[in-house]
Amino acid sequence: MFRAVNIKRRGCFWQQGNMSILDEQIKLLEWKDLGDERGNLVVVEGNVDIPFEIKRIFYIYGSDDTVVRGQHANKNSEFVMINVCGTSKVKVDNGTESRVIELSRPRMGLYLKNNVWKDMYEFSPDSILLVLASEHYDEKEYIRDYQEYLKYMEEMEPDNAGQALQR
Repeated sequence: MFRAVNIKRRGCFWQQGNMSILDEQIKLLEWKDLGDERGNLVVVEGNVDIPFEIKRIFYIYGSDDTVVRGQHANKNSEFVMINVCGTSKVKVDNGTESRVIELSRPRMGLYLKNNVWKDMYEFSPDSILLVLASEHYDEKEYIRDYQEYLKYMEEMEPDNAGQALQR
């Protein structure tokens, strides 16, 4: 499993409380502002500040507070979501637990392991949600129907449901 010690040089830390299964599948990340009098600077490097090599980057903008994005799970991909501007909420769900996280600072990220259902919503007018992904796009790994997702998770062996837990 990826440990905070691997990313200590930049002052990133995991936010942890009482651990649940979902807590093993998601983590809040915080990076230092390395800026100076010229402005702010946040650096995020794959396999250094986040627990995977970055293979894909995309961002969501221009969505209003009535739009719900995501609404899927990925069998293989892991993600880090960063609201580099504005705010948004992410509802994460593993089939038995769910939680809502508000992304509101450009130094804050939400790490999601594979097999986590995600809904992104309540985008502020200036929201830019940057997403770093561990895998190239592959439609075959997406589960876009929540009932199908629940069935998939029930069929998974406990160790495979959070396949990335063994990192």
